[in-house]
Amino acid sequence: MLDLKELQKEVMRNKLEKGFNTTDVALEFCRAHEELSEAFSKFNKNQGGVAEEFADVAVFLLGMSEILGFDLEKELVLKIEKNKNRKYKKEKSPDGKDIFIRIKTDEDP
Repeated sequence: MLDLKELQKEVMRNKLEKGFNTTDVALEFCRAHEELSEAFSKFNKNQGGVAEEFADVAVFLLGMSEILGFDLEKELVLKIEKNKNRKYKKEKSPDGKDIFIRIKTDEDP
């Protein structure tokens, strides 16, 4: 299994070595959004390279997590467990597609 903590550190080492941004978090959010938009554009046009764009998004998320002192691996594990315990109801969108609406509870508002 991958060690996301080590990947966070590797992303930061590369950013520092190459002189990339390590302080402007707002810019990093914008760049991550840009990479996700590129992935969607390629997907929408049925082009290759979507997985590589996802990897770019992950690199930005790992870098931002390191900059902000977050343990992304821990947060992912906690979120996956939280999602396992959530309840959803299935409804139909106006165009007839199934959509899932989370049922809020006192424990998970």
